[in-house]
Formats: sequence, C-alpha cells, structure tokens
Amino acid sequence: MVETLQKGKGKLLVSNSLDAKDELEEKFERCMSMVTSLINGLSEREANDALTAFVCKGPLQHEETCLGLLTIILLDPSQAQKCYRDLALVSRDGMNIILMKINHILMEKYLKLQDTARSQLVWLVRELVKSAVLGADGVCMTLMKQIAGGDVTQKNIWLAESVLDILIDQRDWVLKSGLLIAMAVYTYLRLIVDHHGTPQLLALRQKEVEFCNTLLREKFMDCFMIGRDLVRLLQNVARIPEFELLWKDLLHNPPALSPQFTGILQLLQSRTSRKFLACRLTPDMETKLLFMTSRVRFGQQKRYQDWFQKQYLSTPDSQSLRCDLIRYICGVVHPSNEVLSSDILPRWAIIGWLLTTCTSNVAASNAKLALFYDWLFFSPEKDSIMNIEPAILVMHHSMKPHPAITATLLDFMCRIIPHFCPALESHVRQGVVNSLTFIVEKRVLAFSAAALVSSNMLKTYRHLSPLFDNPKLDKELRAMLRDKFPEFCSSPSPPVEVKVEEAVSLEMENSIIDKEDNCYDSTEAAFSDDEEELNNKGKKREFRFHPIKETIIEEPADITPYLDQLDESLKDKVLLLQKASDMEAQCQMMQDIVDQILEDDFDSDQLSTVASCLQELFKAHFHGEVLPEEITEESLEESVGKPLYLIFRNLCQMQEDNSGFSLLLDLLSELYQKQPKIGYHLLYYLKASKAAAGKMSLYESFAQSTQLGDLHTCLMMDMKACQEDDVRLLCYLTPSIYTEFPDETLRSGELLNMIVAVIDSSQLQELVCQVMMGNLTMFRKDSVLNILIQSLDWETFEQYCTWQLFLAHSIPLETIIPILQHLKYKEHPEALSCLLLQLRREKPTEEMVKMVLSRPCHPDDHFTTSILRYWCMKHDDQLSEHIKSLLIKNNSLPRKRQSLRSSSSKLAQLTLEQILEHLDNLRLNLTNTKQNFFGQTPILQALQHVQASCDEAHKMRFSDLFALAEDYEDCSKPSKNRRKGAASSPRSRKNAAQPINTEEESGSSSASEEEDTKPKATKRKRKGSSAVGSDSD
Repeated sequence: MVETLQKGKGKLLVSNSLDAKDELEEKFERCMSMVTSLINGLSEREANDALTAFVCKGPLQHEETCLGLLTIILLDPSQAQKCYRDLALVSRDGMNIILMKINHILMEKYLKLQDTARSQLVWLVRELVKSAVLGADGVCMTLMKQIAGGDVTQKNIWLAESVLDILIDQRDWVLKSGLLIAMAVYTYLRLIVDHHGTPQLLALRQKEVEFCNTLLREKFMDCFMIGRDLVRLLQNVARIPEFELLWKDLLHNPPALSPQFTGILQLLQSRTSRKFLACRLTPDMETKLLFMTSRVRFGQQKRYQDWFQKQYLSTPDSQSLRCDLIRYICGVVHPSNEVLSSDILPRWAIIGWLLTTCTSNVAASNAKLALFYDWLFFSPEKDSIMNIEPAILVMHHSMKPHPAITATLLDFMCRIIPHFCPALESHVRQGVVNSLTFIVEKRVLAFSAAALVSSNMLKTYRHLSPLFDNPKLDKELRAMLRDKFPEFCSSPSPPVEVKVEEAVSLEMENSIIDKEDNCYDSTEAAFSDDEEELNNKGKKREFRFHPIKETIIEEPADITPYLDQLDESLKDKVLLLQKASDMEAQCQMMQDIVDQILEDDFDSDQLSTVASCLQELFKAHFHGEVLPEEITEESLEESVGKPLYLIFRNLCQMQEDNSGFSLLLDLLSELYQKQPKIGYHLLYYLKASKAAAGKMSLYESFAQSTQLGDLHTCLMMDMKACQEDDVRLLCYLTPSIYTEFPDETLRSGELLNMIVAVIDSSQLQELVCQVMMGNLTMFRKDSVLNILIQSLDWETFEQYCTWQLFLAHSIPLETIIPILQHLKYKEHPEALSCLLLQLRREKPTEEMVKMVLSRPCHPDDHFTTSILRYWCMKHDDQLSEHIKSLLIKNNSLPRKRQSLRSSSSKLAQLTLEQILEHLDNLRLNLTNTKQNFFGQTPILQALQHVQASCDEAHKMRFSDLFALAEDYEDCSKPSKNRRKGAASSPRSRKNAAQPINTEEESGSSSASEEEDTKPKATKRKRKGSSAVGSDSD
C-alpha cells in the first residue's frame, strides 16, 4: 500500500503536468510519508504504540499524524477502516483538526478531488457521524452545500443520495441538532423539484419526500427557523400527495404541526436567515458571484456572465437554479456604501441578466417571485432595505433600455397581491406598500432625490410617477398601477410630471446612461417586445456589449490608497516607477520590483496591492492598438518593450519548478482580476517576442493560476476581449492560437464565430492564404461537421466566411455531406448555396447521391434537381449507376419499415417515394433538352424493378416515370421466334419510344437493322435483360 501511494498512483487532486503543486496536497503527502515511515513493517499493536509515542511529542507531531492518517483514508479505501481506528485512538483534540481540514477541502478543493478521494471523503463523514463526533453536523452541512441545484449529472445525484442516506441512517443523531434539521429540510425540499424523469431520480425523489415530510411533521418548530422561504419551497412541491396534506394542515390546522405554531402568517412574517439562502449555492458559485459583485466593474461583466452561464446555467435543468441565485443576491450580498457608490457591478444588473436568461414561463415566474418575495410581508422594523432594493432598481434602470422587463415586473407586482394567498391579500398589499414607502423614504431611486428641486417638492417626493406613469408602459398597466397604488402615483397629468423628472434625471444620470443601455448583455430576447423584435430582426450582433467609451483625458495615476499597504522598500520602488518619465527608466524600475518579488523573504500577501498599483500606473498600456501598423521584426520587438511586459519576459526565462515562477503567476492572476485585457496581451507577447519563442505553453500555466482555473474558458474570454478591442490583433494571434491549442479551438465553433463575426474581406483573404500555406488549421475531420452545423445560426456574412475557410482546407466533402440533412431551404440558403457550388466540382459517389436525394421534396426547393441535372450533364454514367443501386436497395425494404424509419428520426431518411419524386422533378426539368439520361439502361432497369413491386397508388402517381420502364420492358421481351434464332436482338432506343402496335408490326425488320448498325447496344441490352428477365416475365 505504501509503495503504491508513494509512486503517485493515488493522487488526491486532479491536475496536469502544467499545474503548480498544490500546497495542501503537498502537505498531505508529506504527512502521509511520515506516518507510513513510522508504521512500515510493524504489527498493528506496534504501529499503534509508535503513533501514540510520536503524537505525545507535541502539537506539530499530533497534527502531522492526524493529517497523514486522513490522507491514507482518502487515497486507499482498503486501509480506510484501520486508519480510522488509529485516528480515533491517537487524536487528542476530539478530531478537531480532521473536521477543520475536511471543511477546508469541501469549501476549496472539492471540485478538484479525484473520484476515489470524493467517495472516501463521504465515507469518512459517515464514520464521523456514526461516532457522533462533536462538530460532525457542521461538516454535514458543508457537504450538503456541495450538492448543486439544477444539476442532475451522475456525480451530483450520487452526492445527494449519499448524504441523504447518512441522514436517514443516523436519524437519531440528526434529531439532536435543530440547525441541521432545518438545513437538511431546506436543502432537500429545494432538490425535490429537480429530481424527476428517470426511475433513478424518481426513487431518490420519493426518499427525499418521505425524509422531509417526516421531519416537518415531527420537528416543525425546528424547521420554523427557516422563515418565509420555507413557504416558497413548499409551494413548489405542494402537488405531491404527502406535501398536499401537510399544506392543508399548514393553512387550516396549524396546531397539528406544533402547539406553538399559530398559522402561516406567523411563518411568512419571519425573515429567512442568510445561512439558508447561502446553503443552496456551491462554494464555487458563491465565490464567482461575490467576485462579480465586489471586483468586476460595471460594463466589463459580459465575459464573467458568459462564463458563469456556460458553467452553471446552460442546461434545461438549470432553470431552477436562477431562483437560488436571485434569493442569494437579494438576501446575502449586501454591498457596503463604498461599493455602492463605486463603479462596481451592481446587484440589479446581475438580476436583470438572470431574468433575461430564463427560457421557460415557469422559470421566469419563479424568478420574479424570488425577486419580490421579501416585499410581500415587508416590515421596516424586521426587514432590511437591501432585500427589496434590487427589484425596484431593476425596474428603474430597465425602463429606458429594456422597457419590457420593467413592464413584466410591474405587472407581476400588481398581480401577485391577490393571487399569492387570497386569504392574506390585505397583508400582502400592506407588505408591498410598506416596501414602496420605505424605498421612497430612503431615496433609493435617483429621480426621487432629483425631483425635490421641483416646485412641488413634498408631493413629488411621495410618489413614483416617473416609474408608474411612464409613457413607455401600456395604458392598461398604468391604469392597474394607479388603481393598486394611488398613493404613489401623481395627480392627473402624468406626461407633464414624467417630462420634468426625465429632464432632471438626465443631468444626474448622464454618467451611467451608456452603461444602462448595455446592462444585461443577454443574447436571448426573452423580454423584448414586438417592436424591438421587428427593428432588430437580422441584427444578431446589435446586443453585443461595446465597452463604455472613456473620456480621452488621461488622469494622473492615483496609487495613494495602496502605498500604505506596501513595505518601505517596495513602496519606494513603486513611487520611483510612477515618477520615471521615459520607457527605459520605467523598465529598469519594473525589473527592480520583479526582483524584489522574487526574493525569498517577500510577503506574498502584498501581490494584490502591487497588482493594483501596476494596473493603475500602466492603464495607458491597455488603450489603443497593440499591434504595430507595419509588422516587422523591429516594430514587433519595440511593441513588446513595455514595462509591464517585463513580468512576461521574466516568466519566459524561468523554469516552471522555480518558486518564483508561481509567484509571478500569482501576480499576473491578481492583475487579471483587475484588468482582464492582460490575458490577450500575454498571448501577444508570447507570439511577437523573440525571447518567448516556443513558450506559448506558458499561457496554459497562466490560465490555470487564474480564478477561472480552466484553459478553455480563459482562452475564449481573452480572445473575446481581443475581438472587442482590436480585430487586427485577433487575426494576428489566430494562427498561433489554433496551432498551440488545437484541443481548445478545434473542438467547437466558439473561437471561429468570434473571428468571422468581425473580420472584413481582406482579413478573410489573409486567413485563407494562411490556411493554404499550411500555417493555420481551423477545421479537423472529427469536429468539422458539428462546427458547420453550429454555424447555421450565424449571420449571413459569418456563414460565407466560414465556408470559405472550410473550402481552403483539404477535407473531403464526404466528411461534411451529412449536413444536408440539417439544411432547410428557407432557413439555410447560405450553406445550401456554398454546398451546391462545391458539389458541382465533385464526381458523385453513392453516399453523396443518397444525401442529395434524402432532402424533402418541395416545389420551391430546387437544390436536389439542380445538382442532379448538373451531374446528368457531366457524370451521367456514375449517376445512373448510383440511382439504380439506391432505388433497388430502397425497393427491397418493406413499405411499413420505410415509413417507420422516416417517422422515427428527426433527420431526413431516404425513402423510395423521395427518390421517385426527385427523379420525376428531374425528368420534367430535362423534358425540353437533348439529354437522354432516362434512356440509360441502369435507370430503366431500376424503374422496371420498382414498377414490378410497387402499389397502384405509386404507379398512378409516377405513371409518366414508369412509362419509360414499360417501354423498355416491352422491347426487351423475347418472342418465340427470337428464342429459336440466335441472331435476334432487342430494338434500339429510338424504336423503343414508338407506339406499341407499330413495334409489333415491324418487330423483326427493326431488330435486324439494329443488329447490323449498333451491335454494341445489343450486347448491353442483353446483359440488362438478363438482370431483370424474371421481373419482365
């Protein structure tokens, strides 16, 4: 066992060769080595004595022993039971160290744990619970936090079921902790909504239902501490029979649940604690959200929102997660006044974005309820203004750029009052009125304060007419608002009031008006109205975020707030860097700063402060174009001589196992959080600098060190930022990016879409040349079909660029011909026209012909007819053989199987009827031409074969087509005289087209003439006749 672990076969965390060694994992392995060296070769009793003696030496030895045994438990299931006994024996602090480390792993390392370590961690928690270790309930709650909502992947379901089994098996222990009871009920009530569909999920759901129902009935007052969100969760599951009975007791018989419980109003008036709202987000989700609300500037959030959506909100099941996120933002994320007054991304912008990503009506309704939930029973004495502020700000800030969002929220606010709980309608209305009153009193909205300068100050102060009486809302909604909330609406002339308010607020909000126009940056027009849809039709790029244009007034860098956080030596260097006037002096000072960071005694806690100083001092580096106008070796070297690039240069000169290497990566990671453009600047340096030749893999180490921690995500975000800032640089980087990171770029069309969305015709031509010179590969066989299918939703020019780039590669057309099954003539004209022009350059293969004939027949779709006609002219022999083969193959299938095959698949399937329809269209198209394609032997033989076995309906429908086969059949029937005479032969095609009675009268003479003049044709017809002779007979 010891040798196996020491060889590294059972690593704790998932990592690759480029990852820096994790400090926790390194410490665990060191402790494990120490423990194994102590007990190696000893009997169990001797090992216990050795461990006990070592533990007694001091606290450090005690910690190392505990951590070493913990590591063996996580890595080697066969030794887990024995090591747990040893751990219980030698622990001197009631397992406190173990509990702390498990919590640390769960909060920060769980996603990186190897599968074995995950399952062993759950096993260990089960053992701790069975042993009733003090503090095990806290570990259980942390473990429950890792069960993600809106996620039905196998690993997440396994975790949910494993934790539930622990709670069910150790029920007596669970009942001793009121907080654990409440947390478990809150968690599994929420998860029940996600678990439906498959038998496995339904079985788990039933266990969850029984578990929650039992605890709610037996320990209701412990569950009561959840507060009003308990009602929200119960509403979502109220249709389940067990909860339906509970719901009835909740409404009509409260004492049945607890003598202290007076009714549902008591529960709804109790505010939900933050710890419950936070428990439904995994630590990773929570970290990302807190990062966005505390570090990301308003206007730069698009890339972070895209990443978050891709990671957590991209599946249909994730619709339910939006409620958890909105409740968390409203109830937990309460920024300080300093953050509120800064340019940090506000909460309302994130919530507005989440609302626009809802793709179902149920999810949208639940999300709106989550947003307004604290309004319904709001009490200024008990509740916080921060809980209700996001909803009013979403409505206020959306009025100008997204009036439909404001309208749908105001409509929801009005309608929820009578419908939430009819018996409590008056309480709900009072709660909403209390919320609005408190909002006005606290002057949450900008126009409330601005309006005080008007002549009627008090009156304006007391109403919300700029929001409720806004002309952008339809009349019915304004009338409903006036009816529901007359005290907040102005007296009769709303238009005048609105004009005054808008004029004043324009002055006050001038600085953020551009930001509001792009506040959500969602690609889904979930709340856009008809007029917007009409105006924006065909303009998919209109909503793309354009960075706010900063006023071109270079303000002096202000690093005063950060200087006091630096030690004296570093502070002096930073000040000298600020004062340096020329580039050379700045570079020298920057190198001095890097050298000090690399010193052994440098305090790494200062990295964030250093990054803030550098970002402020070098902000000019991130304005304007990076790439020189004229690209030469000299100009490129000059462009990478900026002081900030010295960090890149030092990284390139260091070995990855150097301790300074990880320090500089950490510095870059801090810089990246403050200035995301640093990512594509690093890519540019690695491509342009001679000193970085062959070092492009350094970018992967950088990506792993960032908060994103993922190469693909980081690369896509950086290329997106580059696309928005500098298209020339994007094109310059493209060959290197595709060459160095093929697995990240070639497996999907994400990067390709970024490129074709912004390039012009000259840049397209340059990329085509790069492909043909062998410097760039943008497609590979295993993924090209999927990428081309993805491109069908792109803009017209983007699709044409994509096809041009594809055609520059030497990929056989057979690789992508199945795309024909996805193409509809009205929706995909770009792809059809490009494919048509490419097909005309190819000789038809049977697979090509099959795919072409698989297209549904439509009077306006001429794709199949046009390519078949072209092949008739150029490759008639090959085409006729392929059509013959396909006709005979499909004719041999039973009709019932054909219909089942065509109806059971979403993609088009080739049927006999389709082939005949397309051939009939081709026949009509060739009617007035000299082309005699339908006179060829293979076509006639195949038609004859089909005619012999098809039903009367098909014979009638395609009678003109089968007439050719009948003529051929008649002319190929041998008479008795012919059978006796070896010299007889069938008639020519010309005679075969004459009326039947004429043929019979002149049969022998015409046959003789044909034999003399065209002996080759005679030979071919005999061969064909023998092939279908049985059908003719």
